[in-house]
Amino acid sequence: MISIVASLMLSCTGNRTNNSDNNANGGDNEEVAATNVTQLTEAKSGELFLLIGTYTSKEGSKGVYVHRFNTETGSSDSISMVEANNPSYLAISPSQDYVYAVGEDENSGVYSFSFDKKSGTLIPINFQPTLSSGPCYITIDPSGKNIYTANYGGGSISSFQVNTDGSLTPATSVLSFQGSGPDTTRQKSPHLHSVMFTSAGDYLFATDLGSDRLYRLSSTNSPFEGQPSIDERSLRVFDMPPGTGPRHFAFHPDDDKYLYILGELSGEVALFDYANGDISHKQTVVADSVGARGSADIHITPDGRFLYSSNRLQADGIAIFAINADDGTLEKVGYQPTARHPRNFVITPNGKYLLVAGRDDNKIQVFEINQDTGLLTNTNQDILIDKPVCLKLI
Repeated sequence: MISIVASLMLSCTGNRTNNSDNNANGGDNEEVAATNVTQLTEAKSGELFLLIGTYTSKEGSKGVYVHRFNTETGSSDSISMVEANNPSYLAISPSQDYVYAVGEDENSGVYSFSFDKKSGTLIPINFQPTLSSGPCYITIDPSGKNIYTANYGGGSISSFQVNTDGSLTPATSVLSFQGSGPDTTRQKSPHLHSVMFTSAGDYLFATDLGSDRLYRLSSTNSPFEGQPSIDERSLRVFDMPPGTGPRHFAFHPDDDKYLYILGELSGEVALFDYANGDISHKQTVVADSVGARGSADIHITPDGRFLYSSNRLQADGIAIFAINADDGTLEKVGYQPTARHPRNFVITPNGKYLLVAGRDDNKIQVFEINQDTGLLTNTNQDILIDKPVCLKLI
């Protein structure tokens, strides 16, 4: 089922860019500095930083962009940018001091950055190859010490450890899978598309679009240098219906009691009861009613009342579901058209806004969430940026 390629752990601190402190002299400057600190403190109460991963090109985007986003008004402004090649998916450390991005290009690797929470700037630390092609998703465990990528092209999961300065070690292992599905175009071989821990950090789950499978691995919290923190011997395979093409998934915020898996090819959301690493199928609903075979992303509001899933290729938009408070089942309540190719979206922590990255229309749309119905209203406060494909909030 899997093969393991291990690499020696090497000490690697990377090339960190240091910003020198500009010490100001004089009472006037001290007063200005105090004012700036006050403004930053006040901004934190209603503002977050929006990190934007992009597909890069010579004439287009150059890397990861940072905007300040107001979670009360939906307004935003540009702050900074750091260069990277095709940083198509991002992960934020639990401390929010570090950001990691997959480089989805011929070099196939992971970028590490430190993040200045006062200025909103990203500072490059180092880059490590995934040793497998096409990384498209990245996650970090709750301890902040281990990172994993789902590699679409290689059909594998790469593991890294995080040094105390936020830099990444060389890959500690690559778990390669085998299998296929009925779609001879999209499912000739394994295609790992997402990887994520449970909130407790005891299990790592991963979807395989190419083989119609969900994988589960136990976390070991290994203290040994060079050994991945997941136990490959604990692998359990959950088969999905043939032709599902599982892409992304979401756990319910109430103690992970439900697991929702989005099928890219089937255009369906499958609901499972979840407990202690095991799942039991309960319901499947249609998210893509036109059969475009391009379902992409899935998220749940922080209060656990509404679920959203995006569809691309035809009738681009967001399917909206109400979640039954008693059993987690879904009822479709609406559909919101969006810009073309809504590959990724994010919901603000206060549950007020949903931001959609419309890759092919080169903009991020800001929708307000109706707190009673879950329906979306376009605020027309678009963020214009070339090929946005991943959104994260700090």
